[in-house]
Amino acid sequence: MDLKCVIIDDEPLAINVIKNYVDQTKGLTFLASFNDATESIDYLRNNEIDLLFLDINMPLLDGLNLLKSIHQKPLTIITTAHEEFAVESYELEVVDYLVKPISFHRFIMAVNKAFKIKEYQQKDSFTTPNKRAYIFLKIDKKKMQKIYLDEVLSIESLGDYIKVNTSSNNYIAHQTLSNFTDDLPSDKFIRIHRSYTISIDKIESIEGNSIEIANNRYPIGRSYLNEVRSVIFKV
Repeated sequence: MDLKCVIIDDEPLAINVIKNYVDQTKGLTFLASFNDATESIDYLRNNEIDLLFLDINMPLLDGLNLLKSIHQKPLTIITTAHEEFAVESYELEVVDYLVKPISFHRFIMAVNKAFKIKEYQQKDSFTTPNKRAYIFLKIDKKKMQKIYLDEVLSIESLGDYIKVNTSSNNYIAHQTLSNFTDDLPSDKFIRIHRSYTISIDKIESIEGNSIEIANNRYPIGRSYLNEVRSVIFKV
C-alpha cells in the first residue's frame, strides 16, 4: 500500500525537509509541493491524494481554511511552527500535528498513524458485512465512478492509465496498474502479467499459460507464474 503525498508550505526549506523524509520512507510517494495554498486548490480538486502535509500560517489562505474547503479531505498531517492551533486542527480530524523543527522520528510516528487509518478504511470498504464491496474510480477530472468489485473481470495496463473491465462496462482511469492492484483485496484479485490483474472468482478456464475470463484470454507472465500457481492452483 502506497500513500501519494502532497506538501503545502510557504517555506521552501520546510518543503525540502518534508520531501526528504518522504523520499526516505517506504510506502510514501511524493506527487507535488506548493508554496501557496491558493495555488494548490485546483491540483487537490483534480488529483487523487492520500496524504497531505499542510502548514497553517500562509498568505492569502491559511492551511486550516484550505482544509475546511476540501470536500473529500485526504489524510492530513499538520506541519507548523505554532502550537496554538492544535485543538482546532484535531476538530478537522487531522492525523497528527507536528511542530517545527520536525525530527524524522516524529515524522515516522505520524506517518505510521496515517498508514493504520488507510488500512482500516480499506478493510472497512472491502469487508463490511452484508454490503457489496466497491471502489470509486476517477474516470475524468470531475467524475468519480462507483464500481462494485464483484463486477470486475480484469484490469489492463495502458501505460500511465488502466482499463477496468466489468461485466457491464469498461472504464479508463489515469492510474498505474501496480497502485490500483495494491488497493484491491489480495484474496479476490491477482496480478498475472505486467499488463494484467484479474478477478480470481471470474476465471472460467486455464489452458497452458493463459487464463480465460468472459471469452477473453489473458497470458500469465513468466515472472508471475509461481505466484499464480500458488494462489490459483494451490500448489
